[in-house]
Amino acid sequence: MKLSDFDFHLPKDRIAQHPSDKRDHSRLLILDKTSKTMKHQMFYDIYDELSEDDVLVINDTKVIPARLLGIKEKTDATIEVLLLKETSPHHWEAMTKPARRVKIGTKIHFSDLLVAECVEEKEEGLRIFKMHYEGLFIEVLERLGSMPLPPYITEKLFEKDRYQTVYAKDPGSAAAPTAGLHFTKELLIKIQTKGVEIIPITLHVGLGTFKPVQTENILEHPMHEETYTISKESADRLNQAMFHGKKIVCVGTTSIRTLESNYQNGFHPGTFETSIFIYPGYIFKVVDKLITNFHLPKSTLIMLVSALAGREFILDAYKIAVDKGYRFFSFGDAMFIK
Repeated sequence: MKLSDFDFHLPKDRIAQHPSDKRDHSRLLILDKTSKTMKHQMFYDIYDELSEDDVLVINDTKVIPARLLGIKEKTDATIEVLLLKETSPHHWEAMTKPARRVKIGTKIHFSDLLVAECVEEKEEGLRIFKMHYEGLFIEVLERLGSMPLPPYITEKLFEKDRYQTVYAKDPGSAAAPTAGLHFTKELLIKIQTKGVEIIPITLHVGLGTFKPVQTENILEHPMHEETYTISKESADRLNQAMFHGKKIVCVGTTSIRTLESNYQNGFHPGTFETSIFIYPGYIFKVVDKLITNFHLPKSTLIMLVSALAGREFILDAYKIAVDKGYRFFSFGDAMFIK
């Protein structure tokens, strides 16, 4: 399967630079993957699409202010560090610019509150840092860090909470699970009142989700690894839902990656790593429906949604979305595949 099979024309003015005025007032393109039909709604209409036979799976990860600007000890050079994930206590993997200036033993001062010491050099600008600080690390980041918006968003975000879901709980992501940005607390309560069960899982989103595919043969693409956690309560509730034949509706591709990675004759609680790569031909084990945003051309995410709904149908839907002025990517509009 070729990378060019997942390309489409996207004008730059279709890339949303800011969120909609109200979270649930974005547009919603509904795709029926069986009948190959589509209709145009607003996101708050998702209430009418869900029933008590559905289970809504949400990713409750929270984006941390992971972008840090510091000064290299001895040379006073400015170094940018983008935290990706905690590899062990006080140790973080990070994207570093300019990486050539950061060797093992290099210390970067962000203030009197935080010093990062490089303890390992990795490829592609990645470094492992030991963090020296006092108190709670997340509180230090809240004071020193900034929100790591995706590279295609060039405008300033004035309301930082708009890059968090209303149910964000567990800090650890370098990017938001953006399909969840459309939900309000009121809409979720309304959906629950209808009888839809809402089950949280956690997958910490890394910047690998934005890494471009650079091989024409997509099977040669090295898929990024992410950490996910399923609590015992969520695993039990998911297993009960499967036993009773309920439909699993994932909010976002991160929820799909979590459930499809974890399911082995049932769901299992714990913390795990996944590098699952879902593309057309994949047989889904548990997921029936998906709420998602519109993704980049030639990305692993458009491959995932193509696996669920069919490549030609997805590309037709994307063309119609472009023609009808839908907004794309993190702050853009949504799609419901059922």
